[in-house]
Amino acid sequence: MNRLRSFSLVEFSVEHPRWVVFLTVLITLGFLTRFPKVRTDTDPKNMLPPTAEVRVSNDAVERSFGLYEDMIVVGIANKSGILNDGTLGKIKRISDGILRTPGVAARDVAGFTTIDNVTAEGGMLRVGPLMAEAPQGDREMEALRKQLFENPMFVGRIISRDGKTAAIYVPLEKGASGMAVAGKIREIVGREGGPESYYVAGDPVARDTFGAEMFRLMAVFAPLAGLVMFAVRYLMFGDLFLSAALMMDAMIAIIWSMGFLIGLGFPIHIMSSMAPVFLMAIATDSIHIFNEFYFRCKEERDKKAAILKTMKAVGRPVRYTALATTAGFAVLLFMNIIPVKVFGGLVAFGTILLRILSFSFVPAMFTFVKEESILKASQGEEIESSRVSRLLGRLAGLGARRPWAVALTGLALFAAAVVGTTRIAVNNNMVEWFKESSEVRTADRVMNEALGGTSLGYLVAGSDGKEEEFIKTPEALRYVEGLQRALESLPYVGKTTSVVDYVKRINRVLHKDDPAYEKVPDSKELVGQYLFLFSMSAKPSDLDNVVDPSFKKANVWVQLKTWDAKAMRGVIEAARAYQRGNPLPMEIRPAGVAYFNLVWNDMVLWDMIKGFLLAMVVIFAILAVNFRSPKWALVGYVPLLFTVVLIYGAVGFMGKDFDMPISVLSCLSLGMAVDFAIHFINRFRSRLAEGRAAPAIEEAIVWTAARPGKGILRNAVLFAAAFSVMLFAPLTPYVTVGAFIVSMMLLSATLCIVYIPALIVLLRKWLFAAGETPT
Repeated sequence: MNRLRSFSLVEFSVEHPRWVVFLTVLITLGFLTRFPKVRTDTDPKNMLPPTAEVRVSNDAVERSFGLYEDMIVVGIANKSGILNDGTLGKIKRISDGILRTPGVAARDVAGFTTIDNVTAEGGMLRVGPLMAEAPQGDREMEALRKQLFENPMFVGRIISRDGKTAAIYVPLEKGASGMAVAGKIREIVGREGGPESYYVAGDPVARDTFGAEMFRLMAVFAPLAGLVMFAVRYLMFGDLFLSAALMMDAMIAIIWSMGFLIGLGFPIHIMSSMAPVFLMAIATDSIHIFNEFYFRCKEERDKKAAILKTMKAVGRPVRYTALATTAGFAVLLFMNIIPVKVFGGLVAFGTILLRILSFSFVPAMFTFVKEESILKASQGEEIESSRVSRLLGRLAGLGARRPWAVALTGLALFAAAVVGTTRIAVNNNMVEWFKESSEVRTADRVMNEALGGTSLGYLVAGSDGKEEEFIKTPEALRYVEGLQRALESLPYVGKTTSVVDYVKRINRVLHKDDPAYEKVPDSKELVGQYLFLFSMSAKPSDLDNVVDPSFKKANVWVQLKTWDAKAMRGVIEAARAYQRGNPLPMEIRPAGVAYFNLVWNDMVLWDMIKGFLLAMVVIFAILAVNFRSPKWALVGYVPLLFTVVLIYGAVGFMGKDFDMPISVLSCLSLGMAVDFAIHFINRFRSRLAEGRAAPAIEEAIVWTAARPGKGILRNAVLFAAAFSVMLFAPLTPYVTVGAFIVSMMLLSATLCIVYIPALIVLLRKWLFAAGETPT
């Protein structure tokens, strides 16, 4: 037991470096064997557990109304109009090709050649395809034009009001890949050519394309971040082997973490795809070991002694920075969004691995470096000869000599940033996760401008009353019709469809196509007859999608012109306002993909608030334990709080929506930003406690900034360099995360070097016990 207590991982690694390296490589190879089993998941439904209320209710609505989980919208546009022989012939061929595409629910594809058109011949109701074949001659073309534009169910859905854009709605079989089907459709339309433009849009296209791109970026950006960091390290230290050693511990931790995740059977989500870059950046905290090692080598002239004294000097802050970072990520385990929980656990686990490697693999690698190489590389590390050290000393001196000016400036910026945070709007829009010029976003924009919209939500209106087939009553139908008109008055609602539209259309065509009869009949029995006749000839899905078998519930399709989560919120609020103004014993419940996006958008908001508050408490507790003083914990806490608020204030002033990647960063940013404060305060207090004559506060501050502060600056630059590669990603969440982390690291380091000295000087009488305050 005594031997176990006296065991030192650092000493073991220094005495047995080859064994440490061998075991590390062996474990790494073991985790690499898990990688061939990797799989991705970008389905929004899987953001929440299967038992989540919104998933259960959405699944119930899909079963009740025979709805499909995924729908692709194909657009065909011609600036001269689509009602011409050439374009209509292409629509026919494209439709035929889509019907033969694997993964497509061919029986329910809705377009010119497949959608049911309700007409009457000789007083008899006729239901058949709108355009079985392309029109031949002007007469047939004019007849098609009349059928299209005199039927409100077609305008805004399969043809634009200006007649220049047509749409084909392609439902997917369960489990079909939206990206694969979209690729086949692009091949089909690519064979047509001509003056037409073709677009493929919809949630499954965006989602599955994002997943494929995400997987590619994971394979590209982690190695790229490593190369950038390697280059920056080499510029800092000028030693190839040491630079490679620091990169190796990051790559090892990534392989172990990702291999462990894959081995447990978890898929890669958007957040976990970013984990390698996060771990690459978090690994830069070991730069403090390298930074101190160079100083110690210069002083000790003995490599092993330098390693042991280095780890003794920086061991405590390195351990506590790892603990703080782990805590910042671990709070994500208490969130509701599954990918966020997985990401938090993954990076927390990886951070622990990094610290273990920092006390084993890194010291072991130090032993292989030639002493002459170390001495050569450490030539410019003296405080007196290093321009960077002198600059950092002057910055810290500014905070120490003008503490009130620095503190008040910080408070003014903090107050302005708080105002900016009040302007932040929480919103998620997967389509906008692509850059504006991308094919996915262009298709969505064009289709939304021309037609009803590619985002789909449902409002289920029903009655629990005792009246049988209540939806067939004129009162219920007019109530639903009024709801549709109220929703269509919203700027982001392009079109609504319900059983009312079928009833009104049937009523009109059975009265010699008189527009005066395009209304709800006054008799429940007549409505029942109409729907019975329609069901005899129409596709089953026509009625199944808008009314349940018992006719107690009606489903209103709501096409939205944006995937913004807040658009569906507006729909729900408008429906509630309509209910209040039109009392009828009918309940209205939202459903669909758009509603799901709204629910998990709100969960992201509350998770952010919960996680942020939890992270604040946990990290303060870690600081208090580390410094053994809540007073010093407060000093270390202020700069990191300022960093987070300043950046979020800037987000608010820029008008940037607060989406999932940004909201998740609010929790973990505390854990990462606090690292610098831990290093600075620990080394400052150690300097004051050294056996030699106690230095004055300002002298100790300047020394801390010039020597450990150089490690802080290097850490920040390396961290920022790792994430800077994400600024060039084709997906906006990666760009956002990259910009956020780069800004946070550089700002946090600056505040640590300048603001902490000001706080120490201003609060010195409070921080130091009576008689202990240095002069």
